[in-house]
Amino acid sequence: MDLLSPLTIRGVRFRSRVVMSPMCQYWARGGLANDWHLVHLGSRAVGGVALAMVEATSVTADGRITPADLGIWSDAHAEPLARIARFVEAQGAIAGIQLAHAGRKASCDVPWRGGARLKTPEEGGWAVVAPSALPFAEGDPAPRALDEAGIDAVVDAFEAAARRALGAGFRVLEIHAAHGYLLHEFLSPLSNHRADAYGGNLENRMRLLLRVADRLRRHMPADLPLFVRISATDWAEGGWDIDASVELARRLRDLGVDLIDASSGGLVPRARIPVGKGYQVGFAQRIREEARIRTGAVGLITEPRQASEIITGGDADLVFVGRELLREPYWAIKAQQELEAEPTWPVPYGYAVKRRAR
Repeated sequence: MDLLSPLTIRGVRFRSRVVMSPMCQYWARGGLANDWHLVHLGSRAVGGVALAMVEATSVTADGRITPADLGIWSDAHAEPLARIARFVEAQGAIAGIQLAHAGRKASCDVPWRGGARLKTPEEGGWAVVAPSALPFAEGDPAPRALDEAGIDAVVDAFEAAARRALGAGFRVLEIHAAHGYLLHEFLSPLSNHRADAYGGNLENRMRLLLRVADRLRRHMPADLPLFVRISATDWAEGGWDIDASVELARRLRDLGVDLIDASSGGLVPRARIPVGKGYQVGFAQRIREEARIRTGAVGLITEPRQASEIITGGDADLVFVGRELLREPYWAIKAQQELEAEPTWPVPYGYAVKRRAR
């Protein structure tokens, strides 16, 4: 078993262990996918990844990080996404989508313009929600703390988004509960100061994510996988940590979640993160071992042999490759070459490439 080994989860067979990690493009208008997203995801499917994951796609209009985020809060969003799913699947990859709500980190400008909070309607911004009225960054307007009706509406929005995603042909759904966005905000005691059934002890802080996962699993066909991306630690004193992540993973496993995509950070702006080669892999390994659930490893995984060692060493079941796939869309095919397997070039390219090799 190595990076190039196939993997079957429920009724879905992945041709290898290479996943295109969901990466925000900030290039949509009105939440609608366009040709950029088709080529962005389609080229990596052509390039050999096993799973092409659509970026964080907001389940509500006010849950977008920026006005240029993808959305799936209405039926009008489904067909442009379905076009992408059809093309990805036609290339032999699996089409997945990450469902998200940005919480208190919503209503921001795009990152290449600095990513600052859009504080007024005149700037293009909107009011944001969170578990508690605590802003993400100093100087930001305080978010509105969700009441129970608002929490119920969030759960309903995730279910409606899942229904649309399944109807559009996606065969893997991932719940985004990482990087300081809404579901992560409920998990961490640094952002959740509630005194009701959704705050305080660990059980209460997990409640919203567990409700969302349970609702989606009940709605999904039994043969399709459900993933959850978490931040395994906040990298901040008194925050969410790996011990809590292991317990959360156990609870999600019991609800029928199939894989934990183990990232980290994003909750507070001044966290001290020891970024380095494969710096998050240990989280995937510990969750896999202690919670007895499949995991995905992510974070500065750039070399095929490094990625393969994660699989052969039992640290994770899938490897999520992000920025390296932006640099090299054909990374998965190059991994086949480096690991001494026969490259699976797409037919229109393979004829010419193999002929030149001879």
